Amino acid sequence: MRGDDLMEDGMWSYISPEKRVPKDHPLRPIRHMVDQALKSMWHEFADMYSRTGRPSIPPEKILRALLLQVFYSIRSERRLVEELDYNLLYRWFVGLSMDEPIWDHSTFSKNRDRLIQSDTATGFLRMINTQAQAAGLLSSDHFSVDGTLIEAWASQKSFKPKGTEPPSSPQGRNPEENFRGQKRKNETHASTTDPDARLFRKSEGTPAKLCYGGHVLMENRNGLVINTRVTLATGTAEREAAAEMIGEIPGNHRVTVGADKAYDCRDFVENLRNMNVTPHVASKKKGTAIDSRTTQHDGYEISLRVRKRIEEVFGWEKTVGMLRKLRHRGREKVDWIFTFTAAAYNLVRMRNLGLGVSG
Repeated sequence: MRGDDLMEDGMWSYISPEKRVPKDHPLRPIRHMVDQALKSMWHEFADMYSRTGRPSIPPEKILRALLLQVFYSIRSERRLVEELDYNLLYRWFVGLSMDEPIWDHSTFSKNRDRLIQSDTATGFLRMINTQAQAAGLLSSDHFSVDGTLIEAWASQKSFKPKGTEPPSSPQGRNPEENFRGQKRKNETHASTTDPDARLFRKSEGTPAKLCYGGHVLMENRNGLVINTRVTLATGTAEREAAAEMIGEIPGNHRVTVGADKAYDCRDFVENLRNMNVTPHVASKKKGTAIDSRTTQHDGYEISLRVRKRIEEVFGWEKTVGMLRKLRHRGREKVDWIFTFTAAAYNLVRMRNLGLGVSG
């Protein structure tokens, strides 16, 4: 018998979001790992807030919501708040009850400054990697390093001579500009929208864009991100950021670091050797700084093959993590978002490796 198409809402619901989420849902192991990491950061969160005053939204819920934004490529925080209001899966992941009201989208902007000042993203990445280390997923001897360009949230039209006042012409918000024949350099020009962005191009024949440099140190066993940096886009930023991240590898034992030909620079290679690091850097055809001390070993070829997996990190961050075109301005904010997105990548990677499933 055909049922009636009734749309009557019940007055009460006795089913929690927990029971609505399937036991084998891929977010369950991630939620288990996230809860462990956030629990380890309790004292850091406590130091961020005053002991008196009106209670704010817990930073744990803010961070879980921001993780959802990365996992599901939700473009804006306004849209994220909208979906948190009606999506039971999102409510469960964040830790909201069925009837709990959703905060305003401006809450993210107000709380992000506090999270940035406390360097929460770096702490969160560290806690996630602690779980990976306990599960034997991290290599302590073999690493890879690389960098990529991240397009800034600034128009080419905003790149003007330093000290220039914004024009008060009646041309509207988006006036026409003609850059033909002009010499525009970072030494003499700056973006009025994002002063930290630099005009840079990846290689000959590619257009110059306002961008930042994003850098990653990856361990070679399972391709997990160990450390990150965001720098101004310059010709030496990759090697400088790499040296900083390599210097922060724990322990004083000898390690190997794989890299592409952009790192085949004599100063950089010698610096690594002085740091007790074997430079598994792809050698240039002419003027290479890599000699037979390194290339004669089988591990050199292995590092060159494995290091290419670091491109998977950049690809995921730019597509799923929406970092192909930034949504924030200023190097400090971009650095926080880049590190937090790397932590989200590690969570997905660790889930695929089976970590957190039992939770």
